[in-house]
Amino acid sequence: MSNFAFIFARGGSKGLPRKNVRRLAGKPLIQYSIETAQSVESIEKVFVSTEDSEIAEIARNAGAIVIDRPAELASDTSPEWLSWQHAIEWATERFGKFEQFISLPATSPLRSVGDVELAIEKQTSKESDICISITPASRSPFFNMVKVYDNGLVGLVNKPEKGVARRQDAPTVYDITTVVYVASTSFILNHSSIFEGKVTAVEVPKERAIDIDDIFDFKLAEIIVEEGISG
Repeated sequence: MSNFAFIFARGGSKGLPRKNVRRLAGKPLIQYSIETAQSVESIEKVFVSTEDSEIAEIARNAGAIVIDRPAELASDTSPEWLSWQHAIEWATERFGKFEQFISLPATSPLRSVGDVELAIEKQTSKESDICISITPASRSPFFNMVKVYDNGLVGLVNKPEKGVARRQDAPTVYDITTVVYVASTSFILNHSSIFEGKVTAVEVPKERAIDIDDIFDFKLAEIIVEEGISG
């Protein structure tokens, strides 16, 4: 089964300006995802989709194939799914058909090669359309997550039939992470969102599931890398 990996990285970022080229422990953030993809034996080619010249230069120097992303697919409001479809079509036109699409967002630099390999294995062995990555949630909609009603009162997002006195007694819930996505190319091309299909998942520990959105996330990632906390 042919596997192509893709990293989607825009030049613009509101939460942390230029985060994809910002140096994390001396290395551009995007380079972590590229190097991880290159270390996965079953991944045949590694692509970076971007509209930004600096990101493109870093990607080429790191050995990735650069996809010139159209400006209309690089705005704050453009769904990344459309960039996924564009990248698949671009790669297919130049390198032929491939079966598995793997997305490794630059904002999750602490993933391991094993996380990616497990997702690929799970997607190919299960009757699913896409494999996502998840990590245990710190808060629960059954215990300590609330919504505000029109009258100003609040209530649990999901109220269980019986009251839950401890978080440990609530149903286990997970956060979706940006560590890895693995899907069949046909599913991406013929649908418009993850949960339109059959979804499976791999669980990733919190220390490898950092999703860098702002300076606080970045500083936490720096500490994890420099202290060697991530396993």
